[in-house]
Amino acid sequence: MAPLVVLGLGSNLGDRQAALEEALRLLGERGFRVTRRSSLWQTEPVGGPPQGWFLNAVVAGETTLGPEELLAACLDVEQEMGRVRIEKNGPRSIDVDILFFGEETREGPGLAIPHPRLHERRFVLEPLNEVAPDLPHPVLGKTVAELLLACPDTSAVKVLSPAGVTA
Repeated sequence: MAPLVVLGLGSNLGDRQAALEEALRLLGERGFRVTRRSSLWQTEPVGGPPQGWFLNAVVAGETTLGPEELLAACLDVEQEMGRVRIEKNGPRSIDVDILFFGEETREGPGLAIPHPRLHERRFVLEPLNEVAPDLPHPVLGKTVAELLLACPDTSAVKVLSPAGVTA
């Protein structure tokens, strides 16, 4: 059985919803199959320069790719969609992060799994809680729902459209 892979997506430039949909389409072409998806969430920027609000979502799915190959696919999608990394936490056309890759744990310069700051970010935890509230964090030993309850982030996070499920 393939491990449950969870990705976080965000955009705050241009047509944000179209960017999220295009990223999912391109990830599908690269071997990631979405099985669950969160609502779209409008979220206040956290850190970085003054900028527009983000549209965020979380998807869970399956892939035959390994963690490094999936990271390469995510970075390839970002590049294809015009992401330019000028400023840390700056505005972006698309951002795709690996949040979980099954129960895998990695801590390297290019790839950290689970995502090292997901438990500190309400804009990740709210949509993640829709998709997998009972998913245990393999390092922190708490479920996503428990991490959300303990999250110190007070930034604004609002549901924009209801969740969908893909077959």
